[in-house]
Amino acid sequence: MTITPITLEGRYVRLEPLSMTHHAGLCEVAFEPEMWRWMLGDVATAEDVAKMIEAALAEQAMGTGLPFATVDVATGRAIGSTRYLNISAPNRRLEIGSTWIGAEFRRSAANTEAKLLMLRHAFETLGAIRVEFKTDELNTRSRTAILRIGAQFEGIFRKHMIMPNGRVRNSAYYSITDEEWPAVKAGLDEKLAR
Repeated sequence: MTITPITLEGRYVRLEPLSMTHHAGLCEVAFEPEMWRWMLGDVATAEDVAKMIEAALAEQAMGTGLPFATVDVATGRAIGSTRYLNISAPNRRLEIGSTWIGAEFRRSAANTEAKLLMLRHAFETLGAIRVEFKTDELNTRSRTAILRIGAQFEGIFRKHMIMPNGRVRNSAYYSITDEEWPAVKAGLDEKLAR
């Protein structure tokens, strides 16, 4: 499982390798405090966005992550970001996460198609046998979205992370396996066709 930067193109979104060239566009959609409530860092300034990009690129350099800018095909605007992380090539496993998208693009085809593109690449090109997702146990919107794409709930990791405000977070874990992928893919294709 060799993971290298790649562009994944869909009808609604294009996932491009994240770089500092996306900084200005991401700043246009990043400064909504509610979006960062469940994440491990607050993003309130252009400097915060730059640090987030730098951290994602550092993970890429270590081989543990592969960050993407989510770009709206119709406008060419960067509307958010997502990534492969916690990559374990020997175990053919990775996680999709650190996903955020501007408010005007939520509940649109953008996030659904981005997940389809990433899952298809993970299973059909990289040869993954397991793709994981995790979110804060209290983040009901994210938990619903993960189930909606077809992932299976696996359980709660108790006292898993300490949030920036000091709250001890429990994390809800989900996954899709290679045997489940054909049905998940069909479901995502059907959602996008509507």
